[in-house]
Amino acid sequence: MDVYDLFSSCRKGDICRVRYLVEQRDVDLNVRDKWDSTPLYYACLCGHEELVQYLLASGAKCEANTFDGERCVYGSLNDSIRRLLKEYKCVSVRAMQRNDFNYFLHTLLEQGQHSDVKFLVHGQIFAAHRCVLSARSEYFTEMFETKWKGKSLITLKHPLINPAAFGAILQYFYTGRMDIDISLVEDCRRLAKQCKMADLMEELENKCKQVYEFVSNKPGTCVKVLSLEPHTCQLQEEMAQLADCALPTELRVGFGELPFNRVDLFPTYPDICFRVEGFNFLCHKAFFCGRSDYFKALVEDHFSEGEQLQSQPSTPVITLHISHEVFIHVMYYIYTDDTELTMDSVFDVLCVADMYLLPGLKRLCGKTLGKAICEDNVLHMWKTAKLFRLSRLEDQCTEFMAKNIERLVEQAEFAEMIKEDAASLEERQETDSVPLVDDIRYHIASNVQTYSAIEEANQKLEALEELLSSINIDC
Repeated sequence: MDVYDLFSSCRKGDICRVRYLVEQRDVDLNVRDKWDSTPLYYACLCGHEELVQYLLASGAKCEANTFDGERCVYGSLNDSIRRLLKEYKCVSVRAMQRNDFNYFLHTLLEQGQHSDVKFLVHGQIFAAHRCVLSARSEYFTEMFETKWKGKSLITLKHPLINPAAFGAILQYFYTGRMDIDISLVEDCRRLAKQCKMADLMEELENKCKQVYEFVSNKPGTCVKVLSLEPHTCQLQEEMAQLADCALPTELRVGFGELPFNRVDLFPTYPDICFRVEGFNFLCHKAFFCGRSDYFKALVEDHFSEGEQLQSQPSTPVITLHISHEVFIHVMYYIYTDDTELTMDSVFDVLCVADMYLLPGLKRLCGKTLGKAICEDNVLHMWKTAKLFRLSRLEDQCTEFMAKNIERLVEQAEFAEMIKEDAASLEERQETDSVPLVDDIRYHIASNVQTYSAIEEANQKLEALEELLSSINIDC
């Protein structure tokens, strides 16, 4: 429903609603509908300039000379929006960080931190990580164990290997995304064939057909850059293999049992060991340090380098004082940006995610908790959301409160919560607003269109006002 609401609001130009959906409900700005259109496309088509500006600033993709960029420009209602799109340069760092996992993978490739292999291609050096390349390609898995075994610098001299195309292939391995000049498509297709990447070859072919059809039907447009969007599920599944391999043998029951699993044949070249309740998890500094400042500080602290793994003397051992069940959730999140949470474990994982500075894992916990909101726990859930700064869960709680306000006003705990929220505001005057009350009022009044809905909303507001009057809060 949130995605439908986003498309609808972009067509109407309701910037307040779009801002709420993006910033409070965490709706993906670049989601596509069944016509392969994005929210930005509809905002351009309907001529909502201020909304287009907001979407671009928040990370909507519209690079010049790409399929999406040209489509938005061609479909724009007026010249001022076309100018706005043409002045758009690239996604800002702030916008990229909204999608934390994509930003991490992008910087992992770009900065090459903790890389363990370099490729020299006709004078250009590309830093990479054997664990990522092995997880994404059986060709690289085989080469690292045979022809390239033990090498930290690999020279590729074949005259048909184009450095720019090789860089684009690496971008695809790390991020699932590819941005290449149209002239390099054939070079990329050749490399994809060499690396036995049938899916990428098919995707390149389909994208070329799509661009050709678009340019043929829209005279005057010019697409110079071909962009492939990531298939998040495939990327996550292949990165999950690194987490599968990191599991101690005795804990692998129930994990790594999917078809075509390569755990037993798949060396991942770990460089850090986390010891949790006596179990050794063989992991990678690049992932743990790149995703969490807590782990970055922990790994770089020279005191933690004291113990070494006996089976691999060069691998340092760090002991963590949490349960191994919780660490497994943390580990899978770090490698894949996802983990399967249950109500039995979610509060423990939430506390550890807060301690380990993993805001994305906290949001996942918030989503799990949001599905379990009911009248018996909504007040506790709201307090949890406030404590851990989970804005979407907090909003879901206030929305639920608004729907059930006539029963909630009868609870003494609810009245106390309003008093505490009012008292928490510094220098609050007697008639100043209370955030919790404001949010509930907003949800009661939002999207009220029919006469019966107006009557129902007024009854809810009256019940809330009676409670506020009884506890002497004027807001």
